[in-house]
Amino acid sequence: MLPDVKKILYASDIEKGSRPAFRRAVSLCGHYHSEITYLHVIEPLPASAETLVRNIFSEEELEERQREGMEHLQAKVKERIERFCESELENSDILSPSQVKARVEEGTPWRMILKVADEIDADVIVMGVRHHSAMEKFLLGSTPNKVMYNSKRPVLIVPLTDKD
Repeated sequence: MLPDVKKILYASDIEKGSRPAFRRAVSLCGHYHSEITYLHVIEPLPASAETLVRNIFSEEELEERQREGMEHLQAKVKERIERFCESELENSDILSPSQVKARVEEGTPWRMILKVADEIDADVIVMGVRHHSAMEKFLLGSTPNKVMYNSKRPVLIVPLTDKD
């Protein structure tokens, strides 16, 4: 059993099949009367795409368009997370949507998850893992693996499927 858990960081790619990991985080809340920070990380443009765009816009235009685009994307994703939480927690006796803080950040996912965990002083990180081939794991690594190996906090990894 984990020691007292008041703050849970739930990190999600918000893809289909991620509900089991969220439900585990909610289950922890029921046991410990915690709050959840629901985090989604938006990865920055790949260097090749950024180089292409830099050839089209001036530096100032590019920075302004990136800022506006990121603000718009963050607002849309946050809205999607809030709708998800409302539907998922509609009949919940454990947790209300007001106990879930939606947060959308830009960066390398595993690094941002650890950064946000530190910022909110999370007691545990909950995230799902999708099953990939051994070769994919070897070549690419995985965000859950990197979080697990670099975290100073407990990490609960929940196997996911492509189903709801």
